[in-house]
Amino acid sequence: MQKSNKRVIDREELQKMIAERAYCKAEKRGFVVGHEMEDWLEAESEIKNQYFYWFQDVE
Repeated sequence: MQKSNKRVIDREELQKMIAERAYCKAEKRGFVVGHEMEDWLEAESEIKNQYFYWFQDVE
């Protein structure tokens, strides 16, 4: 039987990681108003993609 390499991340941890990434994006842009949703959605996509690749089953 093969062990799974998958890791379950809790919702609170995921939200924190996304918020931190979105904050960095806003900071890099000089906190220009009007890009909050864009920053959040980009950060969410990046974090989820990272987790997809980091915790895939290794065969």
